[in-house]
Amino acid sequence: MPVDYSKWDNLELSDDSDIEVHPNVDKRSFIRAKQDQIHAERQQRRLQIETLKYERQINDGLMKRISGLLAALEANAAEAESNLAGMAFRAVMQSAGSPEEDKPPARPDGVHAQVEQPPTYTKMMAALLDQVNETLNKDEPENRYTAMVKEINNHLTNVQDLQKQLLDKLAELEKEEGRKITSDAYHTGFDSSYVAKSEPSTSGQTKKNDSQPQLLNPNFSASTSDESKATSPADNDDDAEIEASADGQKFAKIKAAEYRESHAFITSHPQILSEKETDGILVMAFDAQLENKDDVARNYIHQALLLQYCRSLGKDGVALFFKRITTQGHQAQQVFYKDVQDTFFRIRTRSKEINAQRAADGGEVEQIQLHAVEPGTEIKIQIPPENSDDEAVQHGRVIFESFAPDMRKALESGSLDKVNDVLGKMKVPEAEELVGQLSEAGILSLEEQIIDGTTEEGKQKIKEMEDMAAMESESAGDPE
Repeated sequence: MPVDYSKWDNLELSDDSDIEVHPNVDKRSFIRAKQDQIHAERQQRRLQIETLKYERQINDGLMKRISGLLAALEANAAEAESNLAGMAFRAVMQSAGSPEEDKPPARPDGVHAQVEQPPTYTKMMAALLDQVNETLNKDEPENRYTAMVKEINNHLTNVQDLQKQLLDKLAELEKEEGRKITSDAYHTGFDSSYVAKSEPSTSGQTKKNDSQPQLLNPNFSASTSDESKATSPADNDDDAEIEASADGQKFAKIKAAEYRESHAFITSHPQILSEKETDGILVMAFDAQLENKDDVARNYIHQALLLQYCRSLGKDGVALFFKRITTQGHQAQQVFYKDVQDTFFRIRTRSKEINAQRAADGGEVEQIQLHAVEPGTEIKIQIPPENSDDEAVQHGRVIFESFAPDMRKALESGSLDKVNDVLGKMKVPEAEELVGQLSEAGILSLEEQIIDGTTEEGKQKIKEMEDMAAMESESAGDPE
């Protein structure tokens, strides 16, 4: 009988091995931020489910009392035509029941926390009658009883339509909640155990097969395992660099307030609605924050989360997001802006920690320095003269004059140490490019070092060179 493993398709696991982050992004912080985001979305969804259930419960009680009011008016139609207001008031008071039944159910924790406790059902019905009477006084119908019944029926229909909308939304959220199996869904299945006791052997002899171990896979071969190890890749590159595409980088530079421009760009470039683009723009934000560019980093974070929200809202997520975010006073604005601000604070805090660590380990920062490799040689600095007929020299002079003032000053001093000091303050790519320009201009040259053997310093250098040459000859003759 084949085993059906489809029930595990909805199992949601957190696997750190498939997380790819930029080298400048702390992997633990990135994973923790992702986990916090998943938990926050799940908590928000559960709160919405509780809110919809609570609102439906209140509406059920309200519909019950409206139906009771209509039944009382229809049962006492003759009396209602002569004393309509009094009859309606008595019907409302009779439907109230006991004080405990008149109170709406207590709301769950977190549901409408910023709103006052809803009024009693009697007050709700009184407010409904006030609206009905206001409408009747405005329209002045010929038969006030018929008009009142019709108006109350309209209110009942509105509440029923609202209940249907809440039910559809509730079903959608519950389907999304049940799509993944989380730790909250764990429960005890079979809470019992059975131990099979060994029975005494009647034959007094041990079976031959009892001395052999039982194998879960009898057809297993050790050679198969060795072959699989030999053919398996030696190394999986799981840390590939995340980088936003060219379109993603253009979108990241759109100002946060320009929602119309962002909407138009997404419409014409729908391929940027991917998780890779979101992560790439967040990496751009991290790099910008490492350079203390707060405004640039905040803008990048805003655009990255904008893509994430549009993607998470489903098929029509783009139109839905921009409709909500551009509606004045909509709750979605507060949620989105808070998410942007929280993400910015996390990245800024982590960037400060990284910059502080780099400052503390300043001596270990990679640098480009110029040194002669061969013993007995030294690097000489020769600046191309200003007035020369040689085209190569003229080209070298143009390159020299293109250098920064501090580098030109260091070269003019003729000291290689001063040149290295300037190179040490530069980033590695810039320093490598500058060294290439120095070679192209012919400013650096490798010459034999002249050693004065009559001085103590010269004798010491000669001795060091002889010792080094002896060590090299010994290592060359050693067969090991």
